[in-house]
Amino acid sequence: MTAPEGRGIAEHRHHSAEHTFRILHVSTGNVCRSPITERLTRHALAHRLGSERTSGLIVESAGTWGHEGAPMEAHAATVLTDFGADPAGFLGRELLDEHVIRADLVLTATRDHRAQVISMGHSAGLRTFTLKEFTRLVRAIDPATLPDPEEAGGVVDRARALVQAAAALRGWLLAPTEDADEVHDPYGAPITFFRSIGDEIHEALDPVVTALTGVPAPA
Repeated sequence: MTAPEGRGIAEHRHHSAEHTFRILHVSTGNVCRSPITERLTRHALAHRLGSERTSGLIVESAGTWGHEGAPMEAHAATVLTDFGADPAGFLGRELLDEHVIRADLVLTATRDHRAQVISMGHSAGLRTFTLKEFTRLVRAIDPATLPDPEEAGGVVDRARALVQAAAALRGWLLAPTEDADEVHDPYGAPITFFRSIGDEIHEALDPVVTALTGVPAPA
């Protein structure tokens, strides 16, 4: 993956007018949690919609202390393989202004990552959530209030409406505990801990992908 080009709010506004929706996953090193989340998201979207209908959805990742050009951790790659997702070709990235500017939805591993993204500016506050926070919010949104993914605009319009609805709910649906919105860092841990984190991420992503696509997970 290459870093997106362009800087500034005007560039983000121009991008938003295009018929694409860009999801950015953020963790610390961009070698464990965010690669898992990125590739699981891509896998789930393709599995439910097929490659043609996912063409407007762009899924990326970066790290607040990203290991630029580094491969993902071997245990992270194993977790992806366990879920049937493809870890091949991944290269870590350091989080840059351009990534935040161009993102329509930023999902972070922790509240600290969320705060760091928002502190970068670029009107990121209304489109930046922790992954588990976003999961909690989308569970409370009635799918019937979102655009039909089969109509003009498709999943891109639905995704934009979903982010707006989630942002409107944020102050009303608070986390039950301080830890509820965190995905802990498995860096340096054994494969068993990586698999438990992979399970957490997979479980959190399922309702998000369902809400984005309007297609439930296969039984």
